[in-house]
Amino acid sequence: MADVRKIYPRSGDKKTVYLKNVISNPNIIVGDYTMYHDTIHDPKEFETNNVLYQYPINRDKLKIGKFCSIACGTKFLFNSANHALDSLSTYPFPLFFEEWNLEKEKVTDAWDNRGDIVIGNDVWIGYEAVILSGVTIGDGAIIGTRAVVTKDVPPYTIVGGVPAKPIRKRFDEKVIEELLKIKWWDWTEEKIARNIENIKNGCIRSIMFTPSSLEVEYETYSLSS
Repeated sequence: MADVRKIYPRSGDKKTVYLKNVISNPNIIVGDYTMYHDTIHDPKEFETNNVLYQYPINRDKLKIGKFCSIACGTKFLFNSANHALDSLSTYPFPLFFEEWNLEKEKVTDAWDNRGDIVIGNDVWIGYEAVILSGVTIGDGAIIGTRAVVTKDVPPYTIVGGVPAKPIRKRFDEKVIEELLKIKWWDWTEEKIARNIENIKNGCIRSIMFTPSSLEVEYETYSLSS
């Protein structure tokens, strides 16, 4: 059975980590089995190399669901990177409060606050993609290589480009509705293991009607009683 507590889930591979187990920042929340792969830097340095401008004063959060696949060089850009657009100048004067004799408490006036970054479950983020603050990416979505995501991405939607735009849905609406209903990523490890072939082969009806071991035991008991 899979071991969610591991840092390195593959023997001999120090470039792939279960991300949850290398995070110490309380404002970065990662679900079980989400993996990050980095061929250039140490993947354990994800907080430093990939999560940018997340200053404690903002209390903004990065929330990533379960079973996500995050490729090398993905960047999450937080609110402090958003120079204030309502100002006549984009220069961040409040950030240099000491230089200009400004109030330290108003340092956050230097940028626009657009909120947290929220990544759903089973999301695949491609090589060197950039996700901006305030964006929510739905379950099962795919973010193309080097895409810059500036707006929310609906569940099971493939996006790409600069700025990222929808390319197509992964499945028809009925299948997407069923996938969002069954939420396979919340199943027990036993049930996931039993359904891996069905998941791989796209057999949603087989998944929906595969009984659990408890259900089998109950049915056996009912027939024999």
